[in-house]
Amino acid sequence: MNIKEQFKDVKNYFSPKIVAEVNDQYVKIAKIKGEEIPWHSHENEDELFYILEGSLLMEIENEAPITMTNGDMYVVPKGINHRVSSVNECLIMLIETKTTKHTGEIESAITKSIEEQSY
Repeated sequence: MNIKEQFKDVKNYFSPKIVAEVNDQYVKIAKIKGEEIPWHSHENEDELFYILEGSLLMEIENEAPITMTNGDMYVVPKGINHRVSSVNECLIMLIETKTTKHTGEIESAITKSIEEQSY
């Protein structure tokens, strides 16, 4: 599959879509624009972010923000409070354990269930 072509089916920002499975991991894609993601953590799972296009601001609690661009990758360790945002549209790929909740234990207007993320 061409990962960038898969974005034609992603209509909303902050709404990850599962595009593949590898063992007990989901490969997801998402469009990011704005600041809707609340601060959250994933108690038992690491989360990998890979930037396909655009620029993403990665904020980790008690650390300096990181600006990520095309080709950059960052792994948020389990239990670390974080959030992401982007001024302009940013295309990202995520690799997450199948048990990872979209916004951790924080419920917000953008929280999506695994069923809502399925392909």
